[in-house]
Amino acid sequence: MTSRDRAAFFVEDPFAVGTQLPLSESDAQHIAVLRLGAGERVGIRDGAGHTATGTLGRLGRRKALVEIDEVADVPAPAPIHLLLPVADRDRMLWLAEKSAELNVASWRPVLWHRSRSVTPRGDGPTFRNKVRARMIAALLQSRSAWLPEIFPEATPDRAIAASPIGSRFVLEGAGSPLSTMPVRAPAVIAIGPEGGFEPAEVSELEAAGFAIASVGRSVLRFETAAIAGVAVARAMLDSGFQVGMRE
Repeated sequence: MTSRDRAAFFVEDPFAVGTQLPLSESDAQHIAVLRLGAGERVGIRDGAGHTATGTLGRLGRRKALVEIDEVADVPAPAPIHLLLPVADRDRMLWLAEKSAELNVASWRPVLWHRSRSVTPRGDGPTFRNKVRARMIAALLQSRSAWLPEIFPEATPDRAIAASPIGSRFVLEGAGSPLSTMPVRAPAVIAIGPEGGFEPAEVSELEAAGFAIASVGRSVLRFETAAIAGVAVARAMLDSGFQVGMRE
């Protein structure tokens, strides 16, 4: 979506210049709510780095076509992988939105020991669909091009084993400020549940190469810590800033 476009839509079908792209019934209804008419410019995103701009063609109550006239590929940002706790549903959904806005590469909920007592907690296939819907809405609003990859809930050992090799951090209040530590892609940030990690969990993370880092002196809610950590890492990776110098 550009400054010329009044709306953007998410599609998963391939698109190319000169093709007519059908939108979903819900998109057609959204077009009606926005009072968009034939001939108006709209943006297209597929969440995998492909974007397009086109013109609304034939419109109906349940159908809409976009005539594609511009296509672009957006390079993937430096990857940041988030290990978040399985936690309160609403707060996880809020974090899902912000994760999409900050171009998190992957979203992997972890069943830490203290996650198991949370209710109602965000887990299961139905909840993952809600997470994806929130991320898509955030992707369109923020004019991003990449949707985070969403994984099912995992035990700590499986989440750690699945984490790519790179800069690994676990956010704990006693750690050194993340902004003073080397951050190189791919970066992995692990966030604990409400009440914090069990000592054995921190030991397991450290043994796997996770450095203890902090994003403030206050005791933060998990979603606040996650956003702060991702924002710091994103700024450092995007600017090339590495512990006081540029590479």
